[in-house]
Amino acid sequence: MLVKTFGSAVVGIQATIVTIEVNILPGGVYFHMVGLPDNAVKESQQRIRAALKNLDKRIPHGKEITVNLAPADIRKEGSAYDLSIAIGILAASEQIPSERVSEYIMLGELSLDGGFQPVKGVLPIAIAAKENGFKGVILPKANAREAAIVGEIEVLGVENITEVIEFFSGDREIASTTVNIHEEFYERLDHYEFDFSDVKGQINIKRAFEIAAAGGHNIILIGPPGAGKTMLAKRLCTILPPLSIEESLETTKIHSVAGKLSRNDALVTVRPFRSPHHTVSDVALVGGGGFPQPGEISLAHNGVLFLDELPEYKRTVLEVMRQPLEDRKVSIARARFSVEFPASFMLVAAMNPCPCGYYNHPEKECVCGPGIVQKYLNKISGPLLDRIDIHIEVTPVSYDELAAAAKTEGSKPIRERVIQARVVQEERFRMNPGLHCNAQMSSRMLREVCRIEKPSEQLMRNAMDKLGLSARAYDRILKVGRTIADLEGAEHIQTHHIAEAIQYRSLDRDNWGA
Repeated sequence: MLVKTFGSAVVGIQATIVTIEVNILPGGVYFHMVGLPDNAVKESQQRIRAALKNLDKRIPHGKEITVNLAPADIRKEGSAYDLSIAIGILAASEQIPSERVSEYIMLGELSLDGGFQPVKGVLPIAIAAKENGFKGVILPKANAREAAIVGEIEVLGVENITEVIEFFSGDREIASTTVNIHEEFYERLDHYEFDFSDVKGQINIKRAFEIAAAGGHNIILIGPPGAGKTMLAKRLCTILPPLSIEESLETTKIHSVAGKLSRNDALVTVRPFRSPHHTVSDVALVGGGGFPQPGEISLAHNGVLFLDELPEYKRTVLEVMRQPLEDRKVSIARARFSVEFPASFMLVAAMNPCPCGYYNHPEKECVCGPGIVQKYLNKISGPLLDRIDIHIEVTPVSYDELAAAAKTEGSKPIRERVIQARVVQEERFRMNPGLHCNAQMSSRMLREVCRIEKPSEQLMRNAMDKLGLSARAYDRILKVGRTIADLEGAEHIQTHHIAEAIQYRSLDRDNWGA
């Protein structure tokens, strides 16, 4: 008897429906599994055999069983096919009715006692089930809330295969899991652990962070140990505009594929903050592997990627970020296929000014020898430094500022100003889908949006000559100047906007550490 059940394969962050065809014929003792399964899928035979035996069911003896996973040209990876294969075998051997098994996508890894382990990539699979007209999905209870945010399909969370068998036999009803996506989204929209009111002093640094947040600009902080670089970086997400529902779903999709969602998180509602250690590998940062998975820069999509102690990262790791910083996506090519992961993130980098950490320190003396400061900065390539819009020097906070009882400005008023500036940019770019902030402007659009007057042109000329700025740095200054004007509500970029933007290029290679 031939029975078809359905599972799904996730390639990149998109799900493809997989048809599991189970054919059982008399006169053999074979179990064939075809359709490009990996070892984890092939091993499902042993898991299924043990689980069914412990539940007084069985894989038929003395039969030729063929399991085909179609389409055969897509590699099937992981243990999520256990449930759909097991139900296909039970239906094809007439141990359960087969009428309704094709109405649902089924996924779940079987334990030997018949229970289920949670699986990855549930959200894109639920979206694919809805788009392809399935009645619903049957999956481990731990993944049910994640799938339920799709809506308009049944999401049946189960704890063991007995529940599924009884469901298809008509002996049990399984309540569909539902999630109010709007309630879930708005209830946890502003749940942040940190706030800018915790930061004492550093008024100029907070100003730079406000500009970076308003325009979506990358920023690098350079200063001695203990100056507050990490503390400031962790608070950037609190002044970024809240995620929209569309951004939230897209971000959740990536975290779902990577298996980073906890059981209680149906939706990513705050902007992600990722801070990989400087020992991170190229693949872990940008994504990849034999069966490509999203890396740290994709997990930071719509949020912040913080690289602390930037010169300590391997040169190859930093260089692979150059293309994603420009294109806001990661393309990973393999011999048989290629995948794309979104990577629209704000880069925040921090570093000491020299190996000892005290170059330019107001009180402590740097003990590094001649040329060491420049050599230390040379660990970061010019092209990568050019892609960082704002360079800011962080100085230590004085005792008087630390001990001051007066409260400093918190994240909420800063965020309101940032949102207002983003509204101006959304209106400016309304005819350009996918373009949301000044940092994302192309060179062609830059010439249209960032026209400057004669005094500003002369100021730019002087800065280019004296600081040795590149053409890319020139573009970055114009973008930052446009953001400063947006924060002020100014229609045109004025000279003082350009002057402040040039100030944020103070760490360019030709003048720092010379």
